[in-house]
Amino acid sequence: MFSGFGSGFFGGQNFSPVNMKFEDYFRCYPIAMMPDNVRKDDANFGGKIFLPPSALNKLTMLHIRYPMLFELTNEAANIKTHSGVLEFVAEEGRVYIPQWMMTTLKLQPGSLVKIANHDLPNGRFTKLEPQSVDFLEISDPKAVLENALRKFSTLTVDDIIEIDYNDTRYGIKVLEAKPESESRGICVVETDLETEFAPPVGYVEPEYKPKSVKPSTTPIDPSSVKKSAGAGTMAQSINYANIVANASKTNYKGTGQKLSGKATGTEDKKISIDDLNPDIPPVPLHLPSNKIFLGWPVTLPTPVESENEQSAPKSFSGEGKSLRQSKKRSNKVKEHPPLKNHSRSPDYIEIDD
Repeated sequence: MFSGFGSGFFGGQNFSPVNMKFEDYFRCYPIAMMPDNVRKDDANFGGKIFLPPSALNKLTMLHIRYPMLFELTNEAANIKTHSGVLEFVAEEGRVYIPQWMMTTLKLQPGSLVKIANHDLPNGRFTKLEPQSVDFLEISDPKAVLENALRKFSTLTVDDIIEIDYNDTRYGIKVLEAKPESESRGICVVETDLETEFAPPVGYVEPEYKPKSVKPSTTPIDPSSVKKSAGAGTMAQSINYANIVANASKTNYKGTGQKLSGKATGTEDKKISIDDLNPDIPPVPLHLPSNKIFLGWPVTLPTPVESENEQSAPKSFSGEGKSLRQSKKRSNKVKEHPPLKNHSRSPDYIEIDD
């Protein structure tokens, strides 16, 4: 009875292979044309699209793995790019995509676009090129880009994405994406992505010009300085002539002094700079590091007191006081005379009867 049914339904005929690929055509519109109750303006600066609920049903039945990545194709111009999906809230037969994506695909509102699910390798490296030198005014471009890439699921070579920072739009072109594949795209979800920036479009490397340092003060000509009191060259101010003369006599550069403070009795003859022999090499002036010479300090000799004038050390002088005050007797009677000789006690004592 059921032989024909069983042979035809369970094994009598060959089944056609089930197509596990999502592929459909939609009318594309920019995100700015979405209804007000579902529109998200910040999605215009990202890489995700809005699909209708029917697309979610098909993707669920096909068991498409997460993250859901798609390939968008303009078959009229043979241009492709990739994107992720943000929500399934679009009207049936429509898809809403960011404005930069419509510019990349060269689509107009209402144009047909082919959308199919597509797997991309996890990205490891990408090289980006800002399309304006204004991008250099951002204090931390890598931090800004890291925050902006959270709205992207894919990056495709030669795409010019847009990010928004401080109410300013910045176009950034994807120059390289690794690992390389035939689709020329990478997935940037849950991956460690290394980013490198190329010089912005229109950027000119400034030429290096050495900065000329202008002296703050005008150097003084030594010949124009008058040799008067309080004025003169450095050699005159430090009495360099006497330094050279003393150095030629002995290696010892100090002066003697008596313990009594009196003069030694020998005075060096003052020599002027004009009396110096020009053939004598200059004496080096040794100074500690990080110090400059601004003149010798004047130290007045301290007079030494003589032995007679020196006063003997004073011993402690003061009055002792007891915390307990003793009461003195008013009648002091000397009944027994004091013994003057306490050195030896008497041999015997006589007692009168």
